Amino acid sequence: MKNYRIFQIMSLILMGSVLNACFGDLDTEPLDNESITSASIFDDEAAYKQFLAKLYGGLTLTGQRGEYGQPEISATDEGTTSFMRTYWSAQEVTTDEAINAWGDPGLVEFHSQTWSDNNLYIKLMYQRIFINIAYCNEYIREVGQRVDGLSNPLRTEVTTYLAEARYLRALYYYFAMDLWGNVPFVTENDDTGAYLPKQIARGDLFLYIESELEAILPALVDVRQNEYARADKAAAWMLLAKMYLNAEVYLGEGNDRFSDCIVQCNNIISSGAYTLHSQYSHLFLADNDRLRNEIIFPIAEDGDNTRNYGGVTYIIHAAVGGTQDPDKDFGIGSGGWFGNRPTTTFVETFEDPTGDTDHRAMFYTDGQTLEIENPTVFTEGYLCEKFKNITSAGIKGKNDIFVDTDFPLFRLADVYLMYAEAVKRGGVGGNEATALDYINALRTRAYGNTSGNISMADFTLDFILDERGRELYWEGHRRTDLIRFGRYSDGDYLWDWKGNVKDGKTMPSHLDIFPIPSADLGLNTNLKQNKDY
Repeated sequence: MKNYRIFQIMSLILMGSVLNACFGDLDTEPLDNESITSASIFDDEAAYKQFLAKLYGGLTLTGQRGEYGQPEISATDEGTTSFMRTYWSAQEVTTDEAINAWGDPGLVEFHSQTWSDNNLYIKLMYQRIFINIAYCNEYIREVGQRVDGLSNPLRTEVTTYLAEARYLRALYYYFAMDLWGNVPFVTENDDTGAYLPKQIARGDLFLYIESELEAILPALVDVRQNEYARADKAAAWMLLAKMYLNAEVYLGEGNDRFSDCIVQCNNIISSGAYTLHSQYSHLFLADNDRLRNEIIFPIAEDGDNTRNYGGVTYIIHAAVGGTQDPDKDFGIGSGGWFGNRPTTTFVETFEDPTGDTDHRAMFYTDGQTLEIENPTVFTEGYLCEKFKNITSAGIKGKNDIFVDTDFPLFRLADVYLMYAEAVKRGGVGGNEATALDYINALRTRAYGNTSGNISMADFTLDFILDERGRELYWEGHRRTDLIRFGRYSDGDYLWDWKGNVKDGKTMPSHLDIFPIPSADLGLNTNLKQNKDY
């Protein structure tokens, strides 16, 4: 109870900077001995790590209790305020990899690419990312002014905690840069209380994130030497690699950083800490926390301790329905939600969607049609069986509603594919023979033998995009990938119900970034809406 009370009070202190509400002087000592402020909160040395856990928890949690109760963001469905749920929807439901059957306002516009600045999911995603940034800022501010006064070994530990908090802030700003481009910008150096944050240009934010990651690298723990699900040097290299691969999107055409991407990929690969796990399907099961050989940075889930209707709980439940057996096949005795499934177009990127050859094609077809004539009919379209709340030994997760399956945000397979693409796009520091070997390593695992391996003649950018889909589908990469390849909005690549047309249609290019929510524009006169919204 003591730890929970401290956690709760700290969240209220942090909320002051989130809402830009003036709470007065938070450093004032309380008159009531039962009260806790930022002046006394760190009298308990354990608090430094407890509040760091809060920052990590923001990747999936919705409030202070889990399940329902004390939500941080107001919404009719608290589960929709989970970062993992809204971000996954933005990256997947807006693409060929997922379509939702609920007909919910917000999700319908996501898949048809007809959203506006009043879209609920965009608003909730925006609020979640910036509340998480505010939490990071306040932690960095409060802990940063105390760290030099600590004695070792606590000072050394807290120095690492600060580096991790800065990493998480950089990660959240990366998501904001990718999703919206020019966004409000606040750090620990800005005043607390009521004020209007300035807007930062996308290119300037790129440079800020890059400089932050470079600055904290020496203080981050060496590769795979940190506790599970905490950031280390490899997590920083991974984020830099992803930024550099997409640099022309963020900085403008002609500002490519493919060679820098290869450097970061080589840092991860040459560390010798990572190898491909032999069984692809095991990466998405309830005991995937044991697969540190491939998963570089996960979002941790636990059926007892991360209870909410977002995160991987959402990904699994929303994909189950029709004639599937939720309890036996997915470890969710509470039943499926009849929501998300892949589009016909995406399923057909696999040469054999049955999974008999390429075992990554984990689709359920019994009672399902391949064609989607009506997006709100769940039995139209094959179902995705990639994520499950069952262990590799066939044991169900500890809770049949809230899952134990972690989300593999960054993993080695993506490093191999980024290296291959950066080489193919002209980056130096790598070579095509090695890139081909990396791709064939993925395909050998996928096929169980070398029958699916490709030759140098097959090694094209189009192939890489398709292979990224086959390897990484439903892992939150697709929107960003399609934009980089010019296939997302106004490109020639169409999928079913893009543009709200069954066969798909080309959409305007301004949709490559989301609009800043109208609610924030109304509050903050420093913000300018993205072009053509």
